Amino acid sequence: MSTNGINKALKLQFGLINYENRYLTAEAFGFKVNASGISLKKKQIWTLEQDEQDGQVVFLRSHLGRYLASDKAGKIICGAEKPEPECRFLIVPQSDGRWALQSEPYQRYFGGSADYLSCFAQAIGEQELWAVHLALHPQASLLSVARKRYAHLSASEGEISVDSNIPWGVDSLVTLVYLDGKYSLKTCDSRFLSNDGKLVKENSNTTSFTLELKSGKLAFKDCDGKYLAPVGPTGTLRSGRCSKPGKDELFDLEESHPQVVFQAANKRFVSVKQGVSISANQDVETDMETFQMEIDKESKKSMFRTNGGSYWTLVTHGEIQSTATEVEVNTMFNIEWRGHRVALKASNGKYVCTKKNGQLSAVSDTVGDDELFLMKLINRPMLILQGENGFVCHHKNSNTLDANRSVYDIFSLLFNNGAYHIKSVNEKFWYISSSGLVCSDGEKAEDFFLEFPEHGRVAVKGSNGKYLRGDQGGTLMCDGASVDASSLWEY
Repeated sequence: MSTNGINKALKLQFGLINYENRYLTAEAFGFKVNASGISLKKKQIWTLEQDEQDGQVVFLRSHLGRYLASDKAGKIICGAEKPEPECRFLIVPQSDGRWALQSEPYQRYFGGSADYLSCFAQAIGEQELWAVHLALHPQASLLSVARKRYAHLSASEGEISVDSNIPWGVDSLVTLVYLDGKYSLKTCDSRFLSNDGKLVKENSNTTSFTLELKSGKLAFKDCDGKYLAPVGPTGTLRSGRCSKPGKDELFDLEESHPQVVFQAANKRFVSVKQGVSISANQDVETDMETFQMEIDKESKKSMFRTNGGSYWTLVTHGEIQSTATEVEVNTMFNIEWRGHRVALKASNGKYVCTKKNGQLSAVSDTVGDDELFLMKLINRPMLILQGENGFVCHHKNSNTLDANRSVYDIFSLLFNNGAYHIKSVNEKFWYISSSGLVCSDGEKAEDFFLEFPEHGRVAVKGSNGKYLRGDQGGTLMCDGASVDASSLWEY
């Protein structure tokens, strides 16, 4: 999906829930589909693709890369390797936010239960209605399609304003909270957007929106049938007068990259305030001291983008400047995770050090105090971890955590001198038991360390030197010896 923004728009992936509260599931065997899934896991995830000629027509692609299709007799199969005429569907949104899916060639509606699915109904009944559960990580940046501006919390005005050129800092993080088929928008200070544009502490009818899709973009419909839109000069996000979504009412969700602040051995913050040179010479953290960490998918190396849109780059004599406008070899840095501190290695194979005047230069062969930096993640005060088997969530009847749930809990992430404390909903802290279990009822905080080994993923290391992972039974453990698929988390 293309975007007008600076980051990549997220692919729209979701689960479809039928009238019996079961998810549409694509089985690996025989390309069969059923509505038997009890939660949103890999087999229940569908990707929406749109027809390039006709934006109203959609294709539903399963986790196996095959397309849902219906023949003339209403028989459903999911084996097509590319979108064929019988794979063409129309979405018919209902007032309660659910969808009916209509076969475009045969005009019949798709529905049913368990193994008895067909696309033969001539009218929409309860069995032909599907609730939509987004499968993407719930924290993202929100871009207005019409204004080409990003939403951010404007605390002084007590609103969400849609007037940022770039999604910078913690205020630009939006969390989508899913409850009973509706979505709420939560700000970084844990308030919910109401349809009148005000921010409120409690989730209610006026903060719940149904999600609609139009040309691959999202629209949010409120309890009165009106749509969220940016209003006025600052783009106050609130329900407008429209009861049909036009361009003003459409949004893209974009990936929210980690944004970090570096503090050098001289106890000052790395900044671009003084021009193109990157120097550790500031005493306060502002947008000028905040850098977006973008991780290259192939090499796994990191680029650091400034709030002006340029990148850190290695120039002659090892100096680091913010003059690159494109990603290339000299903009890539290797991060070495050294407990409470990080070291950065530039493309010349040398470590980045802080000179006496604060200037950063990649001239060192070894790592001492001047080559170490405190790195603080600033745009995830609320932590939601999603692993290969699902989200991290409190276990119902004990102090342990599940790592395989289709719903998530929101945890607080508190920075502590290069490490982090993780706080549960009950104001208690995470800690590791002697058997390697992660427990969520600690009176005293324990250090955890965040590492960013690849694009869109974090590894969490405990004070025991091991990594968080979900075990076979779905329990969150801190016993991973190395970083692999089981210890990588979307965050």
